[in-house]
Amino acid sequence: MTSTVSTSREILPPGPFGSPNAGASASASASFGHPQTAFSDVDEIELISVSWNQDYGCFAAGTSCGFRIYNCEPFKETFRRDLKSGGFRIVEMLFRCNILALVGAGDNSQYPPTKVIIWDDHQSRCIGEFAFRSDVRSVKLSRDRIVVVLEHKIYVYSFVDLKLLHQIETLANLRGLCCLSHHSSTSVLACPGLQRGQVRIEHFGLNMIKLINAHDSHIACFTLTLDGLLLATASTRGTLIRIFNTVDGTRLQEVRRGVDRAEIYSIALSPNVQWLAVASDKGTVHIFSLRVRVVGEDSSSSLSTPSQSTELLNHSSSFDTLISPSTGANPGSSLSFMRGVLPKYFSSEWSFAQFHIPEVTHFIAAFGSQNTVVIVSMDGSFYRCSFDPVHGGEMLQQEYVRFLKTVSRPR
Repeated sequence: MTSTVSTSREILPPGPFGSPNAGASASASASFGHPQTAFSDVDEIELISVSWNQDYGCFAAGTSCGFRIYNCEPFKETFRRDLKSGGFRIVEMLFRCNILALVGAGDNSQYPPTKVIIWDDHQSRCIGEFAFRSDVRSVKLSRDRIVVVLEHKIYVYSFVDLKLLHQIETLANLRGLCCLSHHSSTSVLACPGLQRGQVRIEHFGLNMIKLINAHDSHIACFTLTLDGLLLATASTRGTLIRIFNTVDGTRLQEVRRGVDRAEIYSIALSPNVQWLAVASDKGTVHIFSLRVRVVGEDSSSSLSTPSQSTELLNHSSSFDTLISPSTGANPGSSLSFMRGVLPKYFSSEWSFAQFHIPEVTHFIAAFGSQNTVVIVSMDGSFYRCSFDPVHGGEMLQQEYVRFLKTVSRPR
């Protein structure tokens, strides 16, 4: 299957907000125009999707009548587009710039769910389209790539000219699972492999593929560090989260969310790779302490060979100075000394800190500044909570905002 691409003149360099398969192509001259006033804050709006930008400093909300962009710290709505034609199921940001990738909801009369719109809001126009025969499951953006995820295939395009660079076959991927690295020295993509429980790692800069057999069950959720050198995964059982070296596939750590099955909504790694946050349908965010060291974003090292990348994971780095020796460790069972005799459950690492949201609904979590976690819920709620990096335990709620009055959506 091949995609059909339509462009509208040249793609200009992206700027900040407020100043960027076979199907029939469509016109690339569509415009949202100015925000419509047909909807007001007192009207109930259906919240269709929420997603973080690449550094978790903002999130996008796709609604039944358009989309909105929110800043996390301080919390505020920074931008919105309300449309009469319908809503958006996917709203993917590119950091904080004016470029967005949009996929319409099923009832959107102008933007169908089989088409990706690359929208430049600074110019108020579409600068590119990708049309497919089947629904788009997710879209991921980096400064040089556009990744479109379908149920059985992933397409990777150049951001500069929208030319197709790679096609990747995957196992059925209804969740649209895919991650990109966002570091100047690495170019890494993670996606489901062709076998159950397998994650495929594409190191584009190294021209290398690594297949990691992460779980026995199907993959439910995963994420990469910003440099793409570490991978955190969860399966559809939702009990164990595993951390892997993406260069050689080594499993570095395993932590336990719980014993009962759970649907994992999101996994997040803190920027200093000291903490892991896991959100599930149990209504709980679990924080785990990590025992890995990776190179920091301020490193000037250039990764040119797999051996150099592996060395980065095995040596201390600029992040070491950010990791306090008094930081707490994940609790374990008092019977963990009998490892290998008792079932694996008794030797597990459990969460270091926890936060329970009052309403059990779909939500995503990420790390904020100074040992805080930010949570966005599909009921239109935003939470900020803090945890004690030494003693852990129950997190403290610092802020709550009801950013959108919503109509509940069946799940």
